[in-house]
Amino acid sequence: MASCFLPWLLLMFMALASSCYDRSFAIATADPTLGLTAIELTEDRFKLHKPYDLPPEQRYEFRDGLRRMWVYCDDKPFSPGSPTKPRSEILLNATYTGGVWQFEGYGYVPVGTSGRNTTLMLHVYGGRLMHYHDETRVVDTGIYDRWFRLNVVHDVDAGVLTVFIDDEERLAVAGHGGYRHYFKFGVYTQTDPSHYMESRWRDVKVYTKI
Repeated sequence: MASCFLPWLLLMFMALASSCYDRSFAIATADPTLGLTAIELTEDRFKLHKPYDLPPEQRYEFRDGLRRMWVYCDDKPFSPGSPTKPRSEILLNATYTGGVWQFEGYGYVPVGTSGRNTTLMLHVYGGRLMHYHDETRVVDTGIYDRWFRLNVVHDVDAGVLTVFIDDEERLAVAGHGGYRHYFKFGVYTQTDPSHYMESRWRDVKVYTKI
């Protein structure tokens, strides 16, 4: 069953938490965007990566504020000769090298979707949202067929990333370092993929601390 990463975020990290996520121990928090400022995201900042041999409309749809991305596990990579796996994802052209940055978006993963130059990747397997493909670090156990609010805070200088689902802190992990960082969201084939993978996104924002 494949994975779509939801930041699908190509930020980058290594987990500190060591046990499965238990909803009964969710940390109730205030809005994670408090104290941060939203940056302007014009449409030209949303860069689509899709199979190189297909036109955008065969793997991406943007209508009424909703971005839908889908891919098949036997699709081509995003460029000829690339050793990477099939993807249909958006790269947010808002790179950063320091400070505190945050991705926010409302995501939806249809049932049936499953499946390292990254600081953090969130995968979906069997309806569970997890840190990479780590069964011991499950962020949410019932992600299919519902809208959820995802916030990922990256404190570059401290080297820490924190994941919130519906305003609850679910994961805090150490980063892998690196100099330039950015966010991505969509679907990207990983280990043991389903044949068809899809995710939907709306109200995507990027915040920073001025």
